[in-house]
Amino acid sequence: MNFQQSSSLSVTVYGLSTEGYRIASSIAIKGLKVSLIDESSRVAISLKPDIARNYPNVNSLIDDESLLGLEPVDIAISNATHIFFAPKIRKVGQDVKGDVMSKFRDAIKSLRKGSSFVYTLPTGMGGNDENIALIEHLTGMSVGTDINYYYMPIFGNGISSHDLLIGSVQSKQDAQLERILLDSDSNTRVNFVDIISAELAHSIRTLGHYAGLASVLEVCKLVNDERVSNELMSNPFRDVYIDEVADGLYDLRAIAASLGGAGPLMYLVNGTIKGTEGYVKHLIDEIRDILKKRDLKASRTKVVIKWRLDLNEMRGDKLDLLLSLESKLKDYIGDVELHNGPSVDLYPNDKTIIIIPCTKEDYAKIEAEGVVNSECIIMKANPVCEIVG
Repeated sequence: MNFQQSSSLSVTVYGLSTEGYRIASSIAIKGLKVSLIDESSRVAISLKPDIARNYPNVNSLIDDESLLGLEPVDIAISNATHIFFAPKIRKVGQDVKGDVMSKFRDAIKSLRKGSSFVYTLPTGMGGNDENIALIEHLTGMSVGTDINYYYMPIFGNGISSHDLLIGSVQSKQDAQLERILLDSDSNTRVNFVDIISAELAHSIRTLGHYAGLASVLEVCKLVNDERVSNELMSNPFRDVYIDEVADGLYDLRAIAASLGGAGPLMYLVNGTIKGTEGYVKHLIDEIRDILKKRDLKASRTKVVIKWRLDLNEMRGDKLDLLLSLESKLKDYIGDVELHNGPSVDLYPNDKTIIIIPCTKEDYAKIEAEGVVNSECIIMKANPVCEIVG
């Protein structure tokens, strides 16, 4: 669909994140005016169709950012008919809410009457009520009358659902937003529901994704028989790595923070979080077990963590988990190296090297490069901590 004749429509995406760029570039290619805000430097990049086509991802765009047309953030927001909120959040724990609200305040203070605001971070249950109240307090305008507000949480590393569920204060279809989001030949349907229904639907989806994963992780920790381990490795979850496990931790924590008191749902959410976070300790215990069984000394061992992270995605949970794994390994082994690139460059070393691939793609790359057939020990970061070599 071409928007050349829809000159009144313009979009601003707040957040130089992978998800933010994915939204902005898909809209720019259709011919609509798009600005992409780099929240760290507080400038807005004018995203033209040719730029969106030539830069396949946000990483390539960032490399040439200085060559692009820039405008002030406040101007980009006040001129937009639709604003998408998709910032990079790097705080965790108690600090995460302050980080989100600081960026949220920055994104809403220049909203104009008649504009539409689309919030893409998960809020848990009831979180959008706080967002709406803050918009009305800072702008003096009424949400639902003067400003439209939508809740469109992006799950994990992108929108993968066949149907796109969007929470709306108005609870009715928005033809403009639907045209902005979808191509004319798209099979995806946009369903507008009330905000609470959208919050509950995303929570169900998140818990549905994690409940099974958490159960698998916990059960596999009990395996101490090699024959049983080999049987388990024939199951599909052998290809589930820590990268996928960490994909929606932010969402889980948002749900936990929104729940009050104790109850079955709180126990389910907290138990799932604890089981997921506890996988790091289990992985380190398995490495200790390798050293013990093979009579290796920690001082003569080097660990290489191979995890090709997307450092620009909205959620910072994977990065936090990676740094936690690195820190705890260094307490025990000392010589720990991170590899975020496409290849593993192993220099001559008189130490025993243990490589931990953290995604299915990382292991495939290691296998393709012949590292599996070397003298290195490979421990996959999957539920059974499968050992190769």
